Amino acid sequence: MKKLVTDACKKIGIELTDLQTEQFEKYYNILVEWNEKINLTRITEPEEVAVKHFADSLTLLNYYDIPKKAKVIDVGTGAGFPGIPLKLARPDIDLTLLDSLNKRLVFLNEACDIIGIDASTVHSRAEDGGQNALYREKFDVAVSRAVARLNTLCEYCLPYVKVGGSFVSMKGPDLSEELSEAKNAVKVLGGKIKTASEFELNGAGERTIVQIEKISPTPKQYPRHSSKIKTKAL
Repeated sequence: MKKLVTDACKKIGIELTDLQTEQFEKYYNILVEWNEKINLTRITEPEEVAVKHFADSLTLLNYYDIPKKAKVIDVGTGAGFPGIPLKLARPDIDLTLLDSLNKRLVFLNEACDIIGIDASTVHSRAEDGGQNALYREKFDVAVSRAVARLNTLCEYCLPYVKVGGSFVSMKGPDLSEELSEAKNAVKVLGGKIKTASEFELNGAGERTIVQIEKISPTPKQYPRHSSKIKTKAL
């Protein structure tokens, strides 16, 4: 894994130290071990994990400059992507991992201990956390690699971001329709689409990274309950 992740990251222009490659190897080992107990990922082959999870997560650093010592929240983190790889590459960030499934948080806590990094974990649905005063508009950056459409993701994620911060969404190809569809949600929630960067990931397909800047506070009624978000998206 050390060589695989080194090579995969070199192809996207990111150089890892020996310590970082060792940490990625530990992360891979615990991910595969826990994946036999709970469903964390369908991607488990070393080559695929190195590219589609580790390098993919780190592509964010090529298109958005995370401020030094930024408070970063990974919303709906799942098995820890992109949050944990970002923390490994940028140890200075203050990372929070939020997920609705407690089993995943048990995994994440153990993974962070074994890898040797500090991260806070929050057991919450995204829309509940966004209404919680402990987390609402408390972060410089929110990141998400979730599969929901962008207008929906904005309602889940923008409430966590301070004015002046950014929500960075990691998406697939052909995002023009989603970007157009999300314009109203972005505006209503206090955001502004700053960049949408398209690229090809090491032969693993097209990706798009969208940076949405927070320019005004999110109105108090958002995020709504998930049933309303799903049935009547902004």
